Amino acid sequence: MTQSIQKKLNDSALARWSAMVLIALMMLFAHMFVDVISPIKELIQIQRGWTSDVFGTYAGSEYLLNVWGFLIVAGIILDKMGIRFTGLTSAIVMVVGACIKYFAVSEAFIGTGLEAWLNSWWVAMPASAKLASFGFMIFGCGCEMAGITASKALAKWFEGKEMALAMGLEMALARVGVFVIFTISPRLAGIGGLEPSVVKPVAFCTALLFIGLLCYSIFCVMDKKFDKQLGAEAAQGESEEEFKFSDVINIFKSKLFWIVAMLCVLYYSAIFPFQKFAANMLQSNLGLDATTAADIFRWFPIGAACITPLLGWFLDKKGKGATMLILGSLLMIICHLTFALVLPAFPSTIIAFAAIILLGISFSLVPASLWPSIPKIMDKRFLGSAYSLIFWVQNFGLSGTPMIIGWALEKSNPGVAEQIAAGAEGVVYNYTLPMLIFASLGGLALLFSLWLKAMDKRNGYGLELPNIKE
Repeated sequence: MTQSIQKKLNDSALARWSAMVLIALMMLFAHMFVDVISPIKELIQIQRGWTSDVFGTYAGSEYLLNVWGFLIVAGIILDKMGIRFTGLTSAIVMVVGACIKYFAVSEAFIGTGLEAWLNSWWVAMPASAKLASFGFMIFGCGCEMAGITASKALAKWFEGKEMALAMGLEMALARVGVFVIFTISPRLAGIGGLEPSVVKPVAFCTALLFIGLLCYSIFCVMDKKFDKQLGAEAAQGESEEEFKFSDVINIFKSKLFWIVAMLCVLYYSAIFPFQKFAANMLQSNLGLDATTAADIFRWFPIGAACITPLLGWFLDKKGKGATMLILGSLLMIICHLTFALVLPAFPSTIIAFAAIILLGISFSLVPASLWPSIPKIMDKRFLGSAYSLIFWVQNFGLSGTPMIIGWALEKSNPGVAEQIAAGAEGVVYNYTLPMLIFASLGGLALLFSLWLKAMDKRNGYGLELPNIKE
């Protein structure tokens, strides 16, 4: 009986894995919303007049407020207020931002006084894109806040247990969201039908975010019970020593932090912004319609979803996290060079599939090894701030890269913007320059991954060691 009372909630495999699923579902629906418009880029160009330059600005807007310091505040809120308050807040913010974006692309927005006012300034960007970008910016604050909260929540519930596997499975489920949205978005939009529309996919994903909010609310009930067992009901603090703002300064002074942060920003800047343009890149290089191109690219996250949990298990049992970072960066370089140089010269769906699956493997290696390594190198009491500051640096790349890619597309494809403005369909872009930019980001990520492994070998951080101690 005494043994039963002393047993913590996370000692139950069913309880801790249920917590992981509830967190992962919220992140799954968030990732679906992030890329809901990506497979229908051509359609929104036609129906709302968004050029590639405009689309790039919209894509980068998700991270704009985070770049201007919101993520730093989010990390401090997380360490001060705990995972329940921060997670619920982030889920609510995502829903609000999604509703704004939905209204912006809907027919209800057309002809309103708000549209007229938005069209009265910065005429190079349509009113729908301006409002959608604003909503996406609000959503992005909630999404990134949810990301750091999920990482800290899993670190709490799986401490001393299958942490890398849990984080790997959470990421895998989120990757499945990309597969799902690239599959259903063109079909929900009705591409190929009589009245295709960009509205239905956005409305569907907005509804899913409400379900994600409900899932995290259920997790909060479980976490409150867990905190009671830990003797932390009064204040949801997860650390014995109170977080201080000076800890943020100490994190910024750490060379190791900047190596990890730069590796993160460079790698992810060649992944998430690429997702925004990938389907259109395949359309242009292979002469496909939007649905077929999206059906090819949707397999990218499936490789990651299948392999990430296995890599998490391997990291828990065997280690080798720093080595995986190097291999993942190498694979990404190969894939983007294939899209830049090989696919235009030899337009083949087989080559495209092979490169996409290989990129999915790369996307398994790096996140699966990177995020479980952070608790090894950062003090537990400011782990939330450490995650948030890494995400903050990452957001500079995620915000700026889509704008650079959109600009590069317009500059390397003169006359295409005019064709879109004239209502032309089936416009083809040359994606060589953008893909070379993505490949160069991968090359820089490789250099930082090599540096990180050298630092680990010299100082013994344990990045190559297993997470589970026998």
